[in-house]
Amino acid sequence: MKKRDFLKTGLLGLGALLITRKTDALEYYPTVKNSEWAILYGTWCGSSRDAGVWISEGMDGIADVFDVRENPDLTKYKNIVIGGSIRSGVTSKELQDYLTSHKEMLGGKIRGLFAVCGNMKRPITQNLYPTYFDNHLTKLSGAGKVPSRVFLGRITWGLMEPAVRDQMKSMPGMDEYDNLKRSECMEFGKEIMKSVK
Repeated sequence: MKKRDFLKTGLLGLGALLITRKTDALEYYPTVKNSEWAILYGTWCGSSRDAGVWISEGMDGIADVFDVRENPDLTKYKNIVIGGSIRSGVTSKELQDYLTSHKEMLGGKIRGLFAVCGNMKRPITQNLYPTYFDNHLTKLSGAGKVPSRVFLGRITWGLMEPAVRDQMKSMPGMDEYDNLKRSECMEFGKEIMKSVK
């Protein structure tokens, strides 16, 4: 290919990218156009991302799914589900900061809350709900009484920050695992939809 042709092709491609609408790198499918629903999550290793996408699937794909690190503008959405991965009893600082600074905008729009945690591979019990919701996500978001669910998470060593990975690996019997279940997330999406009808 001639140098001139290569440059023309490159410039045309760049121009096409600049003309197209803004793309959101971490906005996930499936979605229906002009959706009134959004799912906002905070994650470290991707468990809450997958939970958010699967919750949307349970809602027949009507919710746009956003990573809080993208600082999404959710003002156009009438219904919002919020969740995040838990470490030491709390969600990520980015999610906490977003909820605190957008509390007014979120007011009256929150339709569900979820948390994803490894729980040391133990089953989820009701005693986690006050800790993760009443004392944390509900307070931060200003959500009223809405459907809430805790999901078991997963550990993938390669996706963890080195210091956290080393700390987790030092725990006796700790290894990689995946206890997040798509069916449970989809069921929660259906529960949210039933609660607003």
